[in-house]
Amino acid sequence: MRELNEKVPIHQKIALTIKEAAEYSNIGINKIDQMLRTPNCPFVLFVGTKKLVKRKEFEEFIRSQIEI
Repeated sequence: MRELNEKVPIHQKIALTIKEAAEYSNIGINKIDQMLRTPNCPFVLFVGTKKLVKRKEFEEFIRSQIEI
C-alpha cells in the first residue's frame, strides 16, 4: 500500500483537477474552466458537481489545436 504522503505523478493520472491541468499544460485555470464549459467538451469528466479533466483526451485536444 502506498504511503499517505506519496503522490501519483500527474503524467500517470487518468483525471486531473483544473489546477493540476493548468500546471501540467501552462494554460490558465480560467481558460481551462471556460473550455470545460463548452458543449460536448471531449475531455470533461463530471464526478457529481466536480469537473475533472481527462488527461489523455486533454493532451490530444491540445496537440490538435493551433490556438486556444
